[in-house]
Amino acid sequence: METPMLKQLQNRKSIRQFTGEAVSEEDLQLILKTAQRAPTSINGQQISLVYTKDKAKLQQIAQLCGGQAHIATADVFVGIIIDFNRTSAIVESIGKHHVIEQSAEGIMVGAVDAGIMLNHLQSAAEALGYGTTAIGAVRGKSDEMVSFFNLPAKTFLAVGCTIGVATETAKNAPLKPRVAFDTFAMQGVYDSDKVRQGALAYELTLKEFRDKTGSGSMPTYATITSNYYADGYYRKTAKTLMAQGFAFKDE
Repeated sequence: METPMLKQLQNRKSIRQFTGEAVSEEDLQLILKTAQRAPTSINGQQISLVYTKDKAKLQQIAQLCGGQAHIATADVFVGIIIDFNRTSAIVESIGKHHVIEQSAEGIMVGAVDAGIMLNHLQSAAEALGYGTTAIGAVRGKSDEMVSFFNLPAKTFLAVGCTIGVATETAKNAPLKPRVAFDTFAMQGVYDSDKVRQGALAYELTLKEFRDKTGSGSMPTYATITSNYYADGYYRKTAKTLMAQGFAFKDE
């Protein structure tokens, strides 16, 4: 049975073309309050949001994110912050020392909760008819983002999100295909051969999609993935994490 929520989720797409119309303050507050209901590990609530509608700041963020012009044309930018500053306050209030950010598990907890928060935020915005795009490039100049958003120790900007009114062209764009379903959802055990073969087959699937939609000049799956994953493309992430108090000190 298909419900409105399932239809929305199955038809979601990243929106990078905005009309310039405003997200109403009432809608924005509803989106943010809905996002706050996202689950967090141990109910630690180790995620905070920073947001802006200031056009000059949106332009600055766009430049910090590698010149992504669509960020500047959105109406809202939301930064999703891993926030162990909050949890350290309560831990220290009972005389204990907060150390989770100095472990691999702590960084995993923060990253997972940030991803869950992103999903809640986007789903809420899209339910109200707005378009969104996740912005991982906030980590490209993560040290400058610390200064830009005045982030204290034990915090880190994990991912951003734009919100705005999508153009008709963007709303009506075809959905980008995914890898074959049976190479994505596997019952019982992970099938490495199937996954790897599925990745190779998707190279052709995406190329056919690009050719059909007139975007054949866009990079192939192999090209764009290797451009990023054949090298550590955000070189400042580890350095900024350590400067913010994050570290791998597990035994």
